[in-house]
Amino acid sequence: MKSLNEVGNRDGDIIIRKIKAFLKEKEIPEEKKNLIVRTLENTLTTENINKVQSGESQLKRVFSKIVDDLGIYYKIGLTTDFTGKLFNEMYGWLGFSQDKLNDVVLTPSYIATLLVRLARVNKDSYVWDFATGSAGLLVAAMNEMLVDAKKKITSPDELYQKEIEIKAEQLLGLELLSSVYMLAILNMILMGDGSSNILNKDSLNDFDGKYGFGDTDKKFPADAFVLNPPYSVNGNGMNFVEKALGMMEKGYAAIIIQGSAGSGKAIEYNKRILKKNTLVASIKMPIDLFIGKANVQTYIYVFKVNEPHHPDEMVKFIDFSNDGYTRTNRKKASNNLKDTDNARERYDELVKLVRFGRSQLKILSNNEYHENTIDPENGADWNQIAPIDTKPTIEDFKKTVGDYLAWEISSLIKGNIKENSKLGK
Repeated sequence: MKSLNEVGNRDGDIIIRKIKAFLKEKEIPEEKKNLIVRTLENTLTTENINKVQSGESQLKRVFSKIVDDLGIYYKIGLTTDFTGKLFNEMYGWLGFSQDKLNDVVLTPSYIATLLVRLARVNKDSYVWDFATGSAGLLVAAMNEMLVDAKKKITSPDELYQKEIEIKAEQLLGLELLSSVYMLAILNMILMGDGSSNILNKDSLNDFDGKYGFGDTDKKFPADAFVLNPPYSVNGNGMNFVEKALGMMEKGYAAIIIQGSAGSGKAIEYNKRILKKNTLVASIKMPIDLFIGKANVQTYIYVFKVNEPHHPDEMVKFIDFSNDGYTRTNRKKASNNLKDTDNARERYDELVKLVRFGRSQLKILSNNEYHENTIDPENGADWNQIAPIDTKPTIEDFKKTVGDYLAWEISSLIKGNIKENSKLGK
């Protein structure tokens, strides 16, 4: 970029030309290509960010910063949610109303990976997301599928074909907001072009369950559903869950949602969902999970699809408020997420607990894991906690006596020290 004031050769014009060439080389469908170019032109060609000051435009400064901070990761092929990392910076550019701003909340990458693992995604899964955002959940799903394929397929040719199949046929996302949809497409293109079936549609009213590109008469055979829905919609987003699970024949679903959805705000949706699907687990997440964006209590609900919930079914209730991470909200901090208490091991254990039950308890305590039934006709009893045992045990007695004796001895020693110090004066 040369930071010229000449129309047609400004920094924004140069970037748009490069984008058009890149999309042409990738053979992106014309309709999708036009949407991307049109949306980016509205931003990148504005006079303000192309205005030259001190020898360079604001756009060039931003571009240089992005290349310096993220370029190395892209070059070495690190799998990450690229546009997700840029998402917060682009909020202001996309011109959301405050309601939309509160709804469009980026899922942290480690939570996206958790949802994918809880939905039991593997190389043969067909994964969809009905409120795709910047496609962070689908990027996580694609990464999980590609890793699984590399582990299990030894033939290079067969692996290559499987990777193409995963990206072109085994992922589907729906996003209503066109500006966010554009980010999702760019994200998937940057991550290896799994953008084929990212659709700019209303998943609740305009989606028939079929592929958006390629074999458009064929039903997408989804067997894994992941979701972080907008919270302002009906049932805090459980309407998306009801719709998606109703279009699936088998598999698992993992959704992260506002806790009130399981305790009274979505009763009728929940009752209908359990007539056809089983609630496997309810996981209470840290209150500061979306720090700085949406400081609300969230839960993850895991479902087994197309198996009605039996009243005697034992649901796994897990309090994951302490996930091992410490979060801060400092704007200039290089890392606002720190592993301070075995976070990685805790997340691994959580996945195993949901899959295999209490036998996997190692780091989490008995007070953080509880199994109980729910009433499928209730719809507001999904957020249970482990009952507190108030009956004292012999161990409690020993600990109390031990603490008291330790305090007594400490007090005596301190008293003697004070007495001796007085005598010495």
